[in-house]
Amino acid sequence: MSTTATATTPAPAPQVLRRRKPLRPGTVVKNLTALVLAVLFVFPVYWMFSSSLKPQSEILSKDPVFLFAPTFENYPTATGVDLFWTYVANSLTVTVGAVLLALIVALAASFAIARMRFRGRKGLVLGVMMAQMAPWEVMVIVMYMIARDGDMLNSIPLLTAIYFVMVLPFTIWTLRGFIAAVPVELEEAAQIDGCTRGQAFRKVIFPLLAPGLMSTSLFGFITAWNEFAMVLILNKEKTAQTLPLWLTQFQTAFGSDWGATMAASSLFALPVLIVFLFLQRRAVGGMTAGAVKG
Repeated sequence: MSTTATATTPAPAPQVLRRRKPLRPGTVVKNLTALVLAVLFVFPVYWMFSSSLKPQSEILSKDPVFLFAPTFENYPTATGVDLFWTYVANSLTVTVGAVLLALIVALAASFAIARMRFRGRKGLVLGVMMAQMAPWEVMVIVMYMIARDGDMLNSIPLLTAIYFVMVLPFTIWTLRGFIAAVPVELEEAAQIDGCTRGQAFRKVIFPLLAPGLMSTSLFGFITAWNEFAMVLILNKEKTAQTLPLWLTQFQTAFGSDWGATMAASSLFALPVLIVFLFLQRRAVGGMTAGAVKG
């Protein structure tokens, strides 16, 4: 007599339906406020880009024009000025150079502040904070006198050095917070395994600083890319000028060429927008985390 074993299939678990929580009045107000603020911040950018695609008659129209046939005639006018590519090369040189120099120096300085104890450490931190808060425009006259007496006017290396000093305090302050947030035990474990202090920094701490490096690079890029006063005073020769001064050249006998100005402004903002979109996830977290940790 054979016995047949019957397998019992377990009954499916009952599905639990989760009810959506009703929106609270406070949440609705916050969302609406955020939406209004987003529109207020985005609208000038939209108007700039849209105006760059309008003919001059529609830009100067008494009534705002939202529906129009786009035209790209303003962009050749904007890029057709003399020495346009020289302006581009100068801006890239001073911006990238200043950011790279600031990162290299700030890595060493922030590591010393975060990990080492030495006399004058608190004074150094206070000096970095004061330098960050100081308005650099008040130093324009002093910078001009130094450059004039040292025969360094119209100098791209001098402009790079000035921008490097401008972005250095924020870079040190932010990276200090990130280095302080890395547990010192990781560095000590690497040294026990045979690494020198430099190797421990390079192999353990440096890979963890990506958010801080990106956020400080973004800040430095925006600061150096947009800076206007220093290059206006120090670099009078067109061959030594940068893109912010290119934006001031669209004046005609009949007034401002607003179409070309808006096209130039759009092109000028495009690199910053691309860099921000590329770094936004890590950069936003880096700016908030590095400023409070440590």
